[in-house]
Amino acid sequence: MAQGTGSINSDYKDWEWSDDAGERARLLQSPSVETVPKNSESQGNGLGATSALGAVFIVVNAALGAGLLNFPAAFSMAGGVAAGIALQMCMLIFIIGGLVILAYCSQASNERTYQEVVWAVCGKVPGVLCEVAIAVYTFGTCIAFLIIIGDQEDKIIAALVKEPEEVGSSCWYTDRKFTISITAFLLILPLSIPKEIGFQKYASSLSVIGTWYVTAVIIIKYIWPDKELVPVEIPTSPSTWTAVFNAMPTICFGFQCHVSSVPVFNSMKQPEVKTWGAVVTAAMVIALFVYTGTGVCGFLTFGAGVEQDVLMSYPSNDIPVALARAFIILCVLTSYPILHFCGRAVLEGLWLRYTGITVEEDVVRERRRRLLQTISWFLLTLLLALFIPDIGKVISVIGGLAACFIFVFPGLCLIQAKLSEIQETRAISWWAQVSYGVFMVTLGAFIFGQTTANAIFVDLTA
Repeated sequence: MAQGTGSINSDYKDWEWSDDAGERARLLQSPSVETVPKNSESQGNGLGATSALGAVFIVVNAALGAGLLNFPAAFSMAGGVAAGIALQMCMLIFIIGGLVILAYCSQASNERTYQEVVWAVCGKVPGVLCEVAIAVYTFGTCIAFLIIIGDQEDKIIAALVKEPEEVGSSCWYTDRKFTISITAFLLILPLSIPKEIGFQKYASSLSVIGTWYVTAVIIIKYIWPDKELVPVEIPTSPSTWTAVFNAMPTICFGFQCHVSSVPVFNSMKQPEVKTWGAVVTAAMVIALFVYTGTGVCGFLTFGAGVEQDVLMSYPSNDIPVALARAFIILCVLTSYPILHFCGRAVLEGLWLRYTGITVEEDVVRERRRRLLQTISWFLLTLLLALFIPDIGKVISVIGGLAACFIFVFPGLCLIQAKLSEIQETRAISWWAQVSYGVFMVTLGAFIFGQTTANAIFVDLTA
């Protein structure tokens, strides 16, 4: 992996980093992004393929996903509409700030993916921790996807067998464990095995359509509710001052697009930090409207009784909602292989780096190892999905990791980048940026610790 002349911490590769491992790890780039090769002479001269408007669309696409199903429950946990919106607005400032910091550090370090930026700017230990976090995060997200498939199939089957009150009848072929397993083996596993995934750009467009449709259905159902829906209690304030923090994992999980943001920035025709700031601000505002619309309307429709997966709260025989369930299943079926592909790329980079094997020497063993990695990953995620009851429990765990990608690693990068600057005197702006980085790391560590502890001692032991 070529090292640019303007890189900070240029000696970070002294820790036996393999050039081939770096090239393999770069597979983590966003599916919708076409970038100029890193060692190209034209790099940094604005010859990327993505316009600013296109970058907005890609970032929105990276942020929006199946996580929006949990937002109404997050508003309920936060203690109502006011608390939920206020929490989102406060966190959005730091979410946008983190995206801008990553672009600044990418430009300064001449690196083109999230984990490479962390490696170059912060060094070996944060770099390894970042890659491990990405692998764990993608693994957990794959579990959540399988649970979502089971949730939606339960309701669809209940509608087909005309037993809405008995979701999933006693017949073996309608049992939740069987339906998730057969769907996963027949559709997800074959899509996860290939070395390259060419359909990703089509899956991205489908995901955007599906999430917008789900949001539209939830909003319409709130404006014109079904007569069968019984009014329920709607909390207007959190039960305790700490309860509002229970919504943080969902918000972090929903807005986390930072891992794929670095390749998007480098793919732009004019990769400038100022332009990027406008791009991510517009993208996050769009995502905010989608998540807020889903969260507020879903919460006000069902109140404190809303399910962790909001679509599970609607009747099985509701046709528009059934179509939304089909959309979500389709989105998840195509998104699982992409998340697995990203996690596999990180694991592959770690393996090649520490074994010192080149890509050319490893061609034959790579196929065998890829099959073993894919099957092991698939079976483990499937097994966990079969015995975890709802997506809320998974999001409560991986939401803490999302906070690390949003706050901790960008904050560390900003601190290290500013400390690496050679200046005779430290201006007020320098101290302000370092202080901002320290605050981001502190806030991210708090969210990670609080949500992880809550998940372990409350959710996982319940």
